[in-house]
Amino acid sequence: MAASRLYAPDYKPQPYWWEAAPLKSLAEAPLPAEAEMVIVGSGYSGLAAALVTARAGRSTLVLEAEAAGQGCSTRNGGQVSTSLKPGYGDLAAKHGPERAFAIRKEGFNALAFVERLIKDEGIDADWETVGRFHGAHNPKQYAKLESGLQDQKAGIEIPFRLVPRAEQSSEIGSAAYHGGVVYPHHAALQPAKFHAGLLDRVLQSGAAVLDRTPVTGVQRDGAAFRVNTPRGQVRARDVLIATNGYTGGTTPWLRRRVIPIGSYIIATEPLDPALAKELVPHKRVLSDTRKLVFYYRLSPDGRRMVFGGRVAASETDVGVSAPRLHDELCRLFPQLRDSRIAYSWMGTVAYTFDTMPHLGRAPDGLWYCMGYCGSGVSLAPYFGTRVGQQILGLAEGATALDGLAFPTRPLYGGKPWFLPMAVRWYRLRDRVPV
Repeated sequence: MAASRLYAPDYKPQPYWWEAAPLKSLAEAPLPAEAEMVIVGSGYSGLAAALVTARAGRSTLVLEAEAAGQGCSTRNGGQVSTSLKPGYGDLAAKHGPERAFAIRKEGFNALAFVERLIKDEGIDADWETVGRFHGAHNPKQYAKLESGLQDQKAGIEIPFRLVPRAEQSSEIGSAAYHGGVVYPHHAALQPAKFHAGLLDRVLQSGAAVLDRTPVTGVQRDGAAFRVNTPRGQVRARDVLIATNGYTGGTTPWLRRRVIPIGSYIIATEPLDPALAKELVPHKRVLSDTRKLVFYYRLSPDGRRMVFGGRVAASETDVGVSAPRLHDELCRLFPQLRDSRIAYSWMGTVAYTFDTMPHLGRAPDGLWYCMGYCGSGVSLAPYFGTRVGQQILGLAEGATALDGLAFPTRPLYGGKPWFLPMAVRWYRLRDRVPV
């Protein structure tokens, strides 16, 4: 398709999700001189923690450098899973069998928590338990999926159904995979609607949310902290850093421990309903076994394909990523060769060196919650709630991750100079039938 015909006439370089849930324009409010709780970052983590502390009666202030929700909480694919990256065997070798079991269980807890939160709070987030089809990109990966799922640890089994290649058309209108597996409990939501609902509940709880108020410094002030912004200074009893993939130089200890990685997404123009049904018969969320994974789904109305992945070795802009994503989409679904791109955007996720999320308290006394490794839709609101409960001293805030070391690497300061090399290596690995 020629470049001039690649984009729909009404193409927008912004998240498709913002059409149904535009970012809120918050009312201007003065910066308070002090607050019991200051939260830096207005994504899922920060808002979930704010809801806990504000409802407990603590004066709570959320500070956001951009518009509230500008980050990845309204830019993700809206796929909700039980995902904690390390498997039970790796965790048991490192932390022992009991703790490994408890850590893996937290993934199940997170998925159930988000569904319950949406229901209890009455949030309209287009929640659907649609299940996931996870495709094997070569025959050896299918065999690996099959053997791994047959030998799960009792008590933390992931429900599944294997789909051999001969039956694959019942799950996906693509011949690009060599079979796969269905995880029936995985779900989908509209990420910007979910964020808007959380933000509404936080404001109703009495917390203050100030957008376009970047934090430029945090210093100890006796038993409290001084939080600096261009609008002035706030004295806070507790400070939570909930910036995830947008963690910057203001908190260097944390910046050295998260790896910001751009993830890029496109949404097509509306598809013929019969074609959409052919591509994704059961409206599942979809992903695959590549190291550089593609994740995709139909939009909540079932009319558009929303397709994401990493298509550049280095960070790029959506004008570069969009045609590459469209090429990959058409490789999986040749039926979409005449489809056009209506939206293209990116967001920044945070990986960690042990591929685990982390929450707790840094050596300087700042609280933190971040590092969801691409699974923040379930993990961020769950662990954000838990860290809020920990700040209040509540027993229900305890998690299996408490007290785990938050690792970094020598010579790493927060800019992932090694990422292009890693992406090239993973791309090579994905081409080899292993």
